[in-house]
Amino acid sequence: MANDYLTILVPSVITFFVTIIGIKFIIPYFSSAGIIAEDKNKAKPVKIPSSGGLAVAFGIIVGILAYTFGGSFGIFHPLASVSRLLAVSLSIILIAMVGFIDDVNVKVRRVNATGMKDIRKGLEQWQKPLLTLIGALPLMAINAGINYLNIPFIGYVYLGVIYPLILIPLAVIFVSNSFNLLGGFDGLQPGMGMVASLGLVIYSFFFGNYIGLLLSALLFVAIAAFLPFNAYKARIIPGDSFTYAVGGTLVAIMAIGNAEAFGFIIFIPWIIEFFLHLRKGFKVTDLGIRQRNGTFKPPYGGKIYSLTHWVMNSAKGKATENYVSAYLTVLEVGFVVLALLLKVYGFM
Repeated sequence: MANDYLTILVPSVITFFVTIIGIKFIIPYFSSAGIIAEDKNKAKPVKIPSSGGLAVAFGIIVGILAYTFGGSFGIFHPLASVSRLLAVSLSIILIAMVGFIDDVNVKVRRVNATGMKDIRKGLEQWQKPLLTLIGALPLMAINAGINYLNIPFIGYVYLGVIYPLILIPLAVIFVSNSFNLLGGFDGLQPGMGMVASLGLVIYSFFFGNYIGLLLSALLFVAIAAFLPFNAYKARIIPGDSFTYAVGGTLVAIMAIGNAEAFGFIIFIPWIIEFFLHLRKGFKVTDLGIRQRNGTFKPPYGGKIYSLTHWVMNSAKGKATENYVSAYLTVLEVGFVVLALLLKVYGFM
């Protein structure tokens, strides 16, 4: 048993340090290459390198390859399917590259983007779900998941080929794009992502399976390595390569790790965010209006089109950048605890 956990610990340590090395490499490289974004939450807008998610995706893939290497060369007996792990790696690569394409569309002059002026135009709204579908193809090819889906409060429902051929691509499109919607504040996306992945680590350890534990551990340590570089004041922006890669990895863990019902509960904040953005046709900014004292007012007054607007409204003039990020990260902790309690007491 100790050896089984060692096969997870070693790739996780490798992922952690590879991610850090990757981030330190791309910060100056992307800055000089013009792959940047504008941080509008500071007293004066600051241009910093974007697409830090490439380092996170690279770290996860190297961790998977380290595990595959150890199994292939007889260092240990692999408990996880190598074909499934390589399919997940390919899925992460494809969807991270879609995010990178979105990140590199930087303009010399500010243009209209998601309800505000910005130097980063990004992909068109209709292009994002279409291109993120590419990330689902490897999971579809290996028939990821199971034929029965455990739906909270309902029970097991037989789906057959509907699961890999229809639900998987829909999940990849929805999760990756919804995860991309909630952000704009230092530490927010990696903070919430780290909590969600830690929840999957705990779930996989007690209720899931080995491959789910391996993948969720790699995702958790990769985000943990990235978070200090994006915490206030951020030295790099996660970018769409981060949100798409993390979203795609979450879907892979839920499907292959038999954690669909648990994953649905912990993803509720992003589901809410999707429908809030939908109310305004996705032409929404999560950012607030910065005040002289460093706090933020909601950009649309009392109208709420994002969870960040809700936090700014409820804070009543006390919503600093750290406050918004910490508030929503703690909110995600609450949903993780809720999902674990529902599992423990047999509701899913």
